[in-house]
Amino acid sequence: MSTAGQIIRCKAAVAWEAAKPLVIEEVEVAPPQKNEVRLKILFTSLCHTDVYFWEAKGQTPVFPRIFGHEAGGIVESVGEGVTDLQPGDHVLPVFTGECKECRHCKSEESNMCDLLRINTDRGVMLNDGQTRFSINGKPIYHFVGTSTFSEYTVVHVGCVVKINPAAPLDKVCLLSCGISTGLGATLNVAKPTKGQSVAIFGLGAVGLAAAEGARLAGASRIIGVDLNPSRFNEAKKFGCTEFVNPKDHDKPVQEVIAEMTDGGVDRSVECTGSIQAMISAFECVHDGWGVAVLVGVPNKDDAFKTHPMNLLNERTLKGTFFGNYKPRTDLPAVVEKYMNKELELEKFITHSVPFSEINKAFEYMLQGESLRCIIRMEG
Repeated sequence: MSTAGQIIRCKAAVAWEAAKPLVIEEVEVAPPQKNEVRLKILFTSLCHTDVYFWEAKGQTPVFPRIFGHEAGGIVESVGEGVTDLQPGDHVLPVFTGECKECRHCKSEESNMCDLLRINTDRGVMLNDGQTRFSINGKPIYHFVGTSTFSEYTVVHVGCVVKINPAAPLDKVCLLSCGISTGLGATLNVAKPTKGQSVAIFGLGAVGLAAAEGARLAGASRIIGVDLNPSRFNEAKKFGCTEFVNPKDHDKPVQEVIAEMTDGGVDRSVECTGSIQAMISAFECVHDGWGVAVLVGVPNKDDAFKTHPMNLLNERTLKGTFFGNYKPRTDLPAVVEKYMNKELELEKFITHSVPFSEINKAFEYMLQGESLRCIIRMEG
C-alpha cells in the first residue's frame, strides 16, 4: 500500500509547553510539497539543543512543537521537483541545509546556506509558511526544519542527506548533528597536524567528538578541560591524554595550559558556549601559529574581551558552524569513515530507549548521565 500523496497518521512526541514532559500523540502528517521529502524516521537521538529550546529559557517559545533533529530514516515519498532522492533511500535529515545554488553553497569556504541555514524561531515550512503536522486541524510546529520526534516528518530536500544503505542508521544518525560538529571543528577548521597538541574545552558529546578528531589527526597531546571531573575517565576513550579542571587552580586555566605546554597548545577547540572558556581557549594557544576554534553557542547578550596583542602575536581565532561540513556534499564521506572503522560512534551511545519512553532520554541528559541516547521509533 503506497502512502504517497496521502495524509499519514502516526505517533509523535509533542511538546505542548516549555519544560513539560513530551506527550505521545497521534498526529496527521501532510504529504510533501514542492522541494520537500517525507521521511519515515527509524532512529533519533536527543541533542542538548533540543533540551535548550524545550526549556525555552531565553529563546522565543514556539509551542506546540515537535522537537528532534539528530536522526536516520528512509524516504517515504517526495514532492514536486525532487529528483535526487526517491522512496526507499536511506537518509540523514540535517538541521542546516545545502541548496547548492546560493553564494555560500557555491563557496568552497562556507557551509552556511542562505536559504536553509538553521532558524530556531521558524516553526513552518519555507514553501508555503504552513506546518505539515496537525492534530484535529490544529497546527503543530516544526523545529529546525527536521522534527524527528515523529514516526514520519516532512523536510526540505536541501536538508536531507542520502547515505550508504548499508550504514546502520542506529549509529550513523549521530552524524546529523553533534558528532559531525565537533569532529569537523577539529579536522576542517583547527586542522592540527600530526604530533601537535590540542586543548578541548568542554567534554560533552561535541567536545569528545572534537577530541576524536584530534586523535584521527594524530595529535600527540590532547588536553581535556572540564569543570566536571567525572567526565575525565570517559574522555580517555576519545583520545584525551591529560585533563585540567579549572576549579583545581588558583590562576586562569590558560596560564596553567601554557605552563604545561611550553608556551601554549598548537590548537584549541571550545565546545561549551561559556564566554570564560572562549577567552581561555583563545589565550591558551601558542603565539606565532596557535589557532583557537569556537564551537559553543553563547547566550544572546554575551560579549568577551581579550587584548589585541593576543592577535598581533599571531594567534588566530576562528568560528565554525556544523564543523564546516556541507551536509549533502560532505556527510556521505563521514558515514564512510565510520563504515571503514576509522571513526567510532558506538562509544558516544550511552543509553537507548523505545519511543514510548522518550522522556527518559531528557532525564538522562538533564542529570548529566548521557552523551547520546538513541530513541528507537519502533519498539
